[in-house]
Amino acid sequence: MEYKVLGKTGLKISYLGFGGIPIQRIDAQGTKKLIHRLKEEGINYIDTARGYTVSEEYLGYALDGIREHFVLATKSTSRTKEAMAKDIDISLKNLRTDYIDLYQIHNPTKDDLDKVLSPGGALEALFEAKKAGKIGHIGVTLHSADLFELAVEYDWVETIMFPYNIVETQGEELIRICGQKNIGFIAMKPLAGGALDDATLAMRFIASNPDVSVVIPGMADVREIQQNLAAVNDTSPLSSQEQEKIQQIRDSLGTQFCRRCRYCEPCSAGISIYTMFLLEGYYSRYNLKDWSAMRYNYLDKKASDCIGCGVCETRCPYNLPIRQMLKKVERIFEK
Repeated sequence: MEYKVLGKTGLKISYLGFGGIPIQRIDAQGTKKLIHRLKEEGINYIDTARGYTVSEEYLGYALDGIREHFVLATKSTSRTKEAMAKDIDISLKNLRTDYIDLYQIHNPTKDDLDKVLSPGGALEALFEAKKAGKIGHIGVTLHSADLFELAVEYDWVETIMFPYNIVETQGEELIRICGQKNIGFIAMKPLAGGALDDATLAMRFIASNPDVSVVIPGMADVREIQQNLAAVNDTSPLSSQEQEKIQQIRDSLGTQFCRRCRYCEPCSAGISIYTMFLLEGYYSRYNLKDWSAMRYNYLDKKASDCIGCGVCETRCPYNLPIRQMLKKVERIFEK
C-alpha cells in the first residue's frame, strides 16, 4: 500500500481511501466486514458525511475496537455555528469516537460560503471544535471550479475535495496549486458518479497525477476493494492504448451527463431524475435498448411527467439543463 501525507494536516494516509456513500445500500454487518478487510489491506482513510443517512452509524458499529487504525473524515452541510456544532456532536456519537480527524464543510455555494465565514457562521464552530480536540483538521468539499479557486487562498483550508476523473479535469490546474500550497487534495467521483464503466482505467488515470493525496471510490463489496487496489498499485505509465480509450470515453460522454449525486431531488412531480438518466445511458451508450426500455416502462413516473418548474436545475452542482435532458429521455422512451 502506498501512503501519502494529506497536505498540511500531516496525516499519513493510504492513497486508496474508502468512500462511504454506497454502504447505505447494505447493512451494519456488511459494513463491518468491509472495514475489517480495509484494515487487512492497509487502507486507513474513510470518508463519510452527515447527509449519507445511516453511513456514519454503520461505520461507528464497524469501527468498534479498531478505530485507532483509521483516519476518519466526515462533513456537514450546516452553515451556522449552532447547526455545525450540533452536527459535529452527532457525528462523534454516530461514529462512536471522541475525535474526528477531518471535518469538512460540505458542498457550499458562494452564498453558503459567505454565511460560513461570517460572524456566527459554521467556521466558528469548527475552530472551537478543533481547539477542544473534537476534530483534528478542517477541509471543504466543492463542485464548482470558481469556488475551488477561492478555497485555495483560505489559510484555514487544510484539504479540498473536488470531482476528478477521466471526463472531469476542469480542476487540474487547481489540483497542481494544492500541491504547491501543501493543501491535501481528495479526488471524489473517480468513476464520474458511475458514468465510467472501466473502473481500472479510471483509477489508473487519477493515480497518474502526483498532486492527488487520496482517491475515494465508493465501495460496498470486497471485490471492489481488490479491483481498486490492483488499479492504484499499477504504477506503470498509461499506455497508448489506454490513452486512446480515455479519449474515446471523453468523446462519447462529454461533460453534460448525470453524476447520480441526487442533489437535484426530490422532484416536484415525483420523478426519479437520476433513474431517467441512468436508463438513458444504458440505452444510448451501452446499447441495452430493449432492457432499458422495459425498465423505463415499469416506472410510475416518467420524463413526460415533468412540470417544467426548474427547481431541480437550481440544486444541480453541475448546472445541467435537466429539463432539456428529460425531454431527450422522453423522445427516446416515449416515442
